[in-house]
Amino acid sequence: MHITVNQSIYVHFLKVGSINNSSVLQIGSTGKMQALSQLYNTGGYQSTAEEATPQEIPEPMVPLSPF
Repeated sequence: MHITVNQSIYVHFLKVGSINNSSVLQIGSTGKMQALSQLYNTGGYQSTAEEATPQEIPEPMVPLSPF
């Protein structure tokens, strides 16, 4: 079976709060989605960041009981 979908979408105003690494913003329908990842150096950094060091996890202030 072959189905063709034609649509017209008019967006007069679109406000997006944030787009994160795994976010998808879709307007309309799609038959196939392909992953796209783009990395930008918006800070103008010249070298890589220093290696992260693990921190100690503090005990909770209130002891939590299992279910």
